[in-house]
Amino acid sequence: MFSIRGTEVKEGPLRFRTPAVAIRLRWWLVWVVVSWLVRLPFVLARHPRSTGTVLAGLLAWKAWTVYGLWRLAAVAAAVVLLGVVWWWRWPESFAQRIVWRARGWWRRLAVYRGLWQPTMTTLKLHSKLDDVTYLPRIVKVRSTGRVDLVTVRLLPGQILTDYAEVAERLAATFGAMDCRVRSHRRNRRQIVLWFLVDDPLTKVVPPIAPADSLELKALTVALREDGLMYRLRLLGTHLLIAGATGAGKGSVLWSIIAALGPGIRSGLVQVWALDPKGGMELAAGRRLFAKFCYGGDDTVGWESAFAEVLDEAVERMRARQATMRGFSRLHKPTTDEPFIVLVVDELASLTAYVTDRDTKRRIAAALSLLLSQGRAAGVTVVGALQDPRKEVLPFRDLFPTRLALRLAEAAQVGLVLAEGARARGARCDEIPESLPGVGYVGIDGEAEPVRVRFPFHSDEDVAALVYLYAPTDGTGNDRESSLRPVEEVAA
Repeated sequence: MFSIRGTEVKEGPLRFRTPAVAIRLRWWLVWVVVSWLVRLPFVLARHPRSTGTVLAGLLAWKAWTVYGLWRLAAVAAAVVLLGVVWWWRWPESFAQRIVWRARGWWRRLAVYRGLWQPTMTTLKLHSKLDDVTYLPRIVKVRSTGRVDLVTVRLLPGQILTDYAEVAERLAATFGAMDCRVRSHRRNRRQIVLWFLVDDPLTKVVPPIAPADSLELKALTVALREDGLMYRLRLLGTHLLIAGATGAGKGSVLWSIIAALGPGIRSGLVQVWALDPKGGMELAAGRRLFAKFCYGGDDTVGWESAFAEVLDEAVERMRARQATMRGFSRLHKPTTDEPFIVLVVDELASLTAYVTDRDTKRRIAAALSLLLSQGRAAGVTVVGALQDPRKEVLPFRDLFPTRLALRLAEAAQVGLVLAEGARARGARCDEIPESLPGVGYVGIDGEAEPVRVRFPFHSDEDVAALVYLYAPTDGTGNDRESSLRPVEEVAA
């Protein structure tokens, strides 16, 4: 028999019942008891929180009667102390497992339970079968205080797009600032509705202090919209940053450089900075970089200087490939062979605006090799640009990680992130100019982009980074930087 899993809502006129068969009361009672005993394990498994609460109450009552009130109070105090230690040492884990669930339980009762049935019916997200209406069922609700994560079980025949098309209506109905629909990571029959209740990204994010131990697979660089920190993977990937003028590309670059600060100081990381805009953005951190190249219209040979730096990066990559061949498939940074981060502030100046044809061909060939082979060899490219079209950046798809800040057109969202990213909530063209540094991070293999805001670094903050993390010569004195003006690099 065909059945639909969902919340059943009785409708329609009273229906006549089929003729009943009379049975003795005692046999009916036996049937009820046996059926409940068979169903009890499934009911307990489907409601683990209720089951745990009842068991905890029974155990507390048993402990009270056996051990007395004082011992029970001592156990409760120990549990509270463990919770305090958990919250103090691992605040994010405590928030996700305890606070989020407690808030979600309250939000489910206070907000979603009463409006769920009329909302699903009004938006035509229900199904009817034999005059019976079935609604999608809320599986659980978790709340960060900033975002409500409502997990919904889909009805047969429904897909994620059905909810994405009415996302704005869902947000307005439940009093949220925005609603985004995301697929469930483990269950394809479920989706997660992200309701933005309070946006923490409207305020300027202060610079984030880098961790003492460098973790290239999880650099803390930005604030997520749920109030937690966003950790960016840089080892084994490349990053493309796209945004209009004033969108905050400089904030992204300096946030990444700041997170790499301890590695730069210890020698595990080298940053090669290419600033085709005459060094206006990156020159302040000159002493942090192992190589620095800038250019301008009044500089002779600046195009070939960039080509030489890129060719040198390719040579380093080739040498590492020869060393790693047959021994390792992913480079492990050391002080002798550090992790190289090639930062390019404006990629379009190297790929589309170079006038010399031969130099343009050299730059394109070197960038293509680095993007296609450099990840495993410990050479990562971090490039920023304003125009993400293929004519400007032909090898755009070679960046596994992409960040879209404020963009000029809605069509550019799909060019930077992925097809359908805007339908999933990445409306980069609607980011106001008053929110520089706000954008969406998309990673290959992950369908849903993550909304974040990068900290703003003033000139004083950059000077502090240079003072704290500029490499030394081993005696405590800042080493003479190997950075060269572009005339010397060209020579």
